[in-house]
Amino acid sequence: MIVEWNHHLFSSDTARYPWHPRATYIPHETHDNPLAAYLQRMRDEGIDRAVIVQPEPYGDDHALVLDALAREPDRLRASSLFYPKDEDAPRKLEALVKREPRIVATRFHAHRGKEIYLDSFGDVGVKALWAKAAELGLIVELHIGPNYAAQTRDLIAAFPETPVLIDHLGEPAYGTIPEYADVLALADFPNVVMKLSGLDHIVGDAPLYLSVQRFIRQVADAFGPTHLVWGGGSPAWVRAHLSDWLEADIARVLGGNLVRLLRWPEAL
Repeated sequence: MIVEWNHHLFSSDTARYPWHPRATYIPHETHDNPLAAYLQRMRDEGIDRAVIVQPEPYGDDHALVLDALAREPDRLRASSLFYPKDEDAPRKLEALVKREPRIVATRFHAHRGKEIYLDSFGDVGVKALWAKAAELGLIVELHIGPNYAAQTRDLIAAFPETPVLIDHLGEPAYGTIPEYADVLALADFPNVVMKLSGLDHIVGDAPLYLSVQRFIRQVADAFGPTHLVWGGGSPAWVRAHLSDWLEADIARVLGGNLVRLLRWPEAL
């Protein structure tokens, strides 16, 4: 089973799904029916299920994601996004999950050039939102740069039962080599999972990205087959980079680990 955790839905119907006043960017590509377009990608790539990601242009307005989950309740799950500096964020997260239990995660953003969401993982608002996610049994999704990795350790350790997913390889392009060592050191925690995604943020040789094969193997070897998940691009690049791994381990990376983390029934 192949499961992707990565995709953003963007609608061209900005009356029904307006951009958030605090949007950090406006996407170049939108669709009249973004879910239909994504379902076509799933068919093309052989993706069985997916976790769609609440994108920054919609901020904490989850209307589009909620509509997608209502249309595809069996095949889709979703992550959420809130503003840690909003004192009401934990209550909003709880209300969202109560309304739609298929929301399985909440996402924190922090890397160089994107410091608007939080100043530090020691912030009161970050701690409160992380604690609420833990209380609700959610996954914490970290879209962080390497310079923030060391800051996350105290919270990861404080909530050892809460799975933590690191987005986009920890965005290596936004940090130094010593800082990236802090990303790799997060493999010390048994509740941390690395997402193999965002290769297009660092190199341009799609679809297989073979120019960073040695780097990907270093990350993969650090986290191991039970603590890696795939998201983005084609599943073919994972097979190319991990070609000497056992097929069972590749299957874990491409979907098995997420099915386990999300306690997703294997049969729909």
